[in-house]
Amino acid sequence: MDVMDETPTPDHRPAPSTPPDAPAPQRSADPRARRRTGLIVGGATALALGVGAAGLGLTVVSGGILQHLIAPSSQTTVEPGIYRGGNGTDGSGTDGSSGGSSRRDPFGGYGFGQGSGSSSSATAASADQKKGVVTIVSELGYSGQSEAAGTGIILTSSGRILTNNHVVEGSTKISVTVESTDQTYTATVVGTDATNDVAVLQLTNADGSKVTGLTVAKIDDDGLQVGDAVTDVGNAGGTGDLVVASGTVSALQQTIQVADESTGAAKSLSGLVELDADIQSGDSGGPVLDAEGEVAGIATAASTGSRDVTGYAIPIDTAMAIVDRIAAGDESGTIMIGLPPFLGVELATNQQAAGATIAGVIEGMPAEQSGLAAGSVITAVDGTAVGSTSDLQAAIASHQVGDQVTITWTDTSGAAHQAAVTLIAGPAA
Repeated sequence: MDVMDETPTPDHRPAPSTPPDAPAPQRSADPRARRRTGLIVGGATALALGVGAAGLGLTVVSGGILQHLIAPSSQTTVEPGIYRGGNGTDGSGTDGSSGGSSRRDPFGGYGFGQGSGSSSSATAASADQKKGVVTIVSELGYSGQSEAAGTGIILTSSGRILTNNHVVEGSTKISVTVESTDQTYTATVVGTDATNDVAVLQLTNADGSKVTGLTVAKIDDDGLQVGDAVTDVGNAGGTGDLVVASGTVSALQQTIQVADESTGAAKSLSGLVELDADIQSGDSGGPVLDAEGEVAGIATAASTGSRDVTGYAIPIDTAMAIVDRIAAGDESGTIMIGLPPFLGVELATNQQAAGATIAGVIEGMPAEQSGLAAGSVITAVDGTAVGSTSDLQAAIASHQVGDQVTITWTDTSGAAHQAAVTLIAGPAA
């Protein structure tokens, strides 16, 4: 596939080396799992695969319904260009100014639960299996207290990375470690497709120069068939150590239903390959290898609530077709190039009047700088009336990063205000 090279300007720093004689990590899910959303597949609960590196989050299954044992985000909601806050009661915010541990930073896409299959068969990835594979840690939101971990695939020697969208969704900083060299880079988002759960990242050196010399993953061009042997390679448990799980292809063209955490609305992931491999939290975005050791799919989801784990992967040809469109800058359909425009406000879910009520603003962001504050109600953008949070969502999403928009609002005393605001790049969509 022809993939364009980008040169964003993050930093580069070495990661600590793993002792060569370290024991094989176990494929058990990290109990610190941070973000989660249930997928219902024929009555069995499945979870998209990523692992939070901070905070406590557990899941249980009861009557086929996924229940989240974590503080819910009930005060505010997130929209494109909007910030989503928590429901803490200690006065500390998620805006980065005084974020306290009692307020969960709920940025995230799919949730990251844990499979319940046996970890006894786990083995460390070999040197060959590490080639072309990276581990990913995404810092979520602006509090600096929440992270999520996943896996990715190296597409070009200059640092183009393929992963799941839900691995980086809501991220404000992304660190990527090349597992064959133990070198860690900061990545930027080239483009995303949230509907199909694909994201493309780019690595650079500390001075902004293009990364060179990375070992590229071998991409399969034959496709998988039922009964084919496969091997999943991933960052199971979010430990940063690659492990493998073997299995076979059990079905093709599978569809699973996803319940979006922020809205509760159901969405589908379709065209997936079903595997009987013990895929775990943190494997998301990593390679599913065929018998020839080539990348034939991207691990995306797995069942939980039973001893035998059923995994799901995006076929590599489906993912690479999206990669090519992102590389070409094609922002049509479900694809977003770069980062979304961002205003930097928290929106109250219990809207009491026409407009979009502000629950809080993020320190240093355009909204705060313009004079918007908690309790304000945005009533118009560029002179067009805003009657609801969805109206504000659409108005912000219709712009580009760097656009100047005119925000009209009333404050808590009822006084009207208007200000020109320049939208900045927000967390990954």
